[in-house]
Amino acid sequence: MSSLSGRTVAVVGGGFGGLSAACYLADAGADVRLLEKNDQLGGRASRLERDGFKFDMGPSWYLMPDVFERFFAYFGHEPADYYDLEHLDPHYRIFFKDGDQIDIRGDREEMRELFESYEEGAGDAFEEYLDTSRTHYETAMEKFVYEDRSRLRDWVDPEVMKAAPIGLQLTGSMQDYVDEYFDNPKLKQIMQYSLVFLGGAPKNTPALYNIMSHVDFNLGVYYPDGGLGAVVDGVVELGEELGVTYETGSEVTSLTKGRDNFIVEVEDGARVLEPDNVVVNADYRHAEQELLPEHERQYDEEYWEERTYAPSAYLLYMGVEGDVEPLEHHTLVLPEDWDPHFEQIFDDPTWPDEPAYYICVPSKTDDSVAPEGHSNLFVLVPIAPGLADGDSIRDQYREKILDDIAEHTGVELHDRTVVEEQFAVSDFVDRYNATEGTALGLAHTLRQTALLRPSNRSSAVDGLYFTGSFTTPGIGVPMCLISGQHAAEALVEDAAAVTQ
Repeated sequence: MSSLSGRTVAVVGGGFGGLSAACYLADAGADVRLLEKNDQLGGRASRLERDGFKFDMGPSWYLMPDVFERFFAYFGHEPADYYDLEHLDPHYRIFFKDGDQIDIRGDREEMRELFESYEEGAGDAFEEYLDTSRTHYETAMEKFVYEDRSRLRDWVDPEVMKAAPIGLQLTGSMQDYVDEYFDNPKLKQIMQYSLVFLGGAPKNTPALYNIMSHVDFNLGVYYPDGGLGAVVDGVVELGEELGVTYETGSEVTSLTKGRDNFIVEVEDGARVLEPDNVVVNADYRHAEQELLPEHERQYDEEYWEERTYAPSAYLLYMGVEGDVEPLEHHTLVLPEDWDPHFEQIFDDPTWPDEPAYYICVPSKTDDSVAPEGHSNLFVLVPIAPGLADGDSIRDQYREKILDDIAEHTGVELHDRTVVEEQFAVSDFVDRYNATEGTALGLAHTLRQTALLRPSNRSSAVDGLYFTGSFTTPGIGVPMCLISGQHAAEALVEDAAAVTQ
């Protein structure tokens, strides 16, 4: 990147997008100060520590290792300089609520045979699907993810126009796409479960996201020792080496453009910063509607009301006595028909009657996250954003989920809990200023993909930029790392244009 020597930049929010942008900007020579509302860095990748238990509160899957390698390589490092990784095998276990159980492993031939055992011809279909997924992934990453194409003019490129018809499935739904390969409903669920992590449903997520099967089966699933919090620590340490200044417990309450600089108020004006540029990693809607004055907003409230938000979540963090066999490090519990659950998220918002959910048990891999003789686990149930989530419904749902776990996995948790915390819609609002309590950001629907997501550049205020899961390239830790680079590159490009 070009030099930003002598330029000051405030980064608002310490999620992965903000941490990434801070590193790139500091490397370019800027004086970078990152302001984080909460007492921890990492945004949704926060940690909860109680009585010897250490929980990742948010992301827990380490996917797309190539993105992390690329991020650290830019600065002359590799992930191993900051944290250790362990390949998980099985990648995850699935309990279907009809009593069936499947382990998804890293051996592709074994997985081919598994698919064939469920449906004649599905083994060949599996191979074809993954080969196509690999091609789509490599093309998408090179042409549409690592390259910031958040403006229409960015798509008027012969190479891009050539790439799209080659195989990127930009239209149609994942459901229709997967239906072309498989008939067995369980195989379809295996190929589509990761859509939950993209904040979508099979019916409303573009078929482009078949790339996630390459991520799942070909790139593998890993665990960073110490959890995803160890990755946060690694990126923060890198930023410190580059000269980034971090301030936690510093909530930005007002942001506006002055004559020569920005005016950033912290804690209702208790402190004021005047940086040359600002990069916002806070919730995009919150920043525009609550921090910026009306004349500096790109979008009105109607725009935000019309967006489709990714699910919120009901989270149950539990420290329990003894082990939790037969759960794996990553475990999914899926109903035979999951359409009603998606409908209760996107179409008729209510607490799901027959939920699909995820259980993470890091103590299966890492002894440091729980006291000896105990297990560390959390349960995540995707729910509609904006739901009322008072104590009464939470308590009812806790019993429902624990009963469901006991029935479908054989693990009884009711009387073994020594540490417990719950987290749901209102907590996402309070802790992260999350619009409607979304756990992820904007869903990856066809109308909210690529340049149809809010831009990294503000169209209303020169020198203001955005990063994170509301903008391009999208949801997830790897995407937010890349988003930070996009925001930083946009700032550098614009600063260079001004000085020419």
